Amino acid sequence: MTAEAEIRRRIAAYGRLTFAEFMDVALYHSVGGYYTSGERVGASGDYYTSPSAHPAFGGLLAVQLFQMWQLMGRPLPFTIIEAGAGGGLLCRDILAAASELPAPFRECLRYVCIDRRSTPGLESKLEGASRIASAGVPLRGVVGCLLSNELLDAMPVHQVTVEGGRLKEVYVVLQSGELALRADEPSTPLLEQRFSDLGVQLREGQVAEVNLAMEGWMKGAAESLDRGLVLIIDYGRRAGDLYSPADRFRGTLTTYRDHLQTDRPLERVGQQDISAQVDFTTAVRAAKVAGLDVLGDASQARFLGNLGIGYLMERVAGGAGRRHSSRMAMQALIKTGGLGAFRVMALGRNVGQPGLWGFMRADEPARLVERLPVPELTPEHVNLATGRYPWQGMEFDVPWDALWPAEETAE
Repeated sequence: MTAEAEIRRRIAAYGRLTFAEFMDVALYHSVGGYYTSGERVGASGDYYTSPSAHPAFGGLLAVQLFQMWQLMGRPLPFTIIEAGAGGGLLCRDILAAASELPAPFRECLRYVCIDRRSTPGLESKLEGASRIASAGVPLRGVVGCLLSNELLDAMPVHQVTVEGGRLKEVYVVLQSGELALRADEPSTPLLEQRFSDLGVQLREGQVAEVNLAMEGWMKGAAESLDRGLVLIIDYGRRAGDLYSPADRFRGTLTTYRDHLQTDRPLERVGQQDISAQVDFTTAVRAAKVAGLDVLGDASQARFLGNLGIGYLMERVAGGAGRRHSSRMAMQALIKTGGLGAFRVMALGRNVGQPGLWGFMRADEPARLVERLPVPELTPEHVNLATGRYPWQGMEFDVPWDALWPAEETAE
């Protein structure tokens, strides 16, 4: 049964679905779900992410992970859990860079890829890593780092609106045989409670998305660690900005197919990506409730700048076309109107308050980056002449000294 057929079956049985349930089936149904039907990210997919833009992303994360390993007393093993690992491209780039960093870092690494889908044959591409098919983080007693890149934005969200001054939930129903949206009473009081906790008042007719799964995910992340860090990279805003009616009156739900933004979630069910921006205010609160300490928060541009992406760009070699493609791809990672505007948040459990290189100006990352070979684009990385991302739209020219603008942090 395809994802859309399953959605129709459930509506016939229950009369309607919350948008969160619709989104869960559309993205993750075992037959015909978007993420269970092949590789969707990168050159052959529908959109690109930081790992598929350039392997420098994984290389610089390896530098940050190296410092984490040092700060924790060089544990053996040092386990990296990548939640939402997809096809394993980030894993391969991190491990490739780790092999160039001072010994015995690479020998201490244990890399575990976790993803909801099970991809036959993928393990053969993940030399030096293992893979678990799971929606959560089923490991315990980990000493190391839990890493997630663009995972929270793909979690199913409830959609709400305001009618007659009252909060209503948006459901997916069948209307004249077609999928349609209809507002009714909320399925859970947690939706109203979320806005009350945030001190946010939606306007009449405003649409917004609510991720109720985030608290559970943070709790699972904290419980997986005996001692270590959580590194979250995603796109979103603080609650006051995210739910601002002036800029986001229709919400932030986005759909993507063939590198084109469509924003029609009820069409092509199971054949297009659906995501919503992350509420980082709630993410921070959920982390603290789960027992995690906030160690750092910055834009991706600043984070990668602190880790030394400028030194990699300066050392790009090869012919003119090759150099241009590689630099353009690295610029995409720090573009202020695109991937560079993503948030990077570090959380800790039983590690104190260490100063992490990605959140400060320091000389040590540059010395490490200088010994790394400049990673080269591969056929798995996207062609930025055709690949698009929802936040794309500004020039690729980012002045090196503009990577540290004044910025606010999530609360």
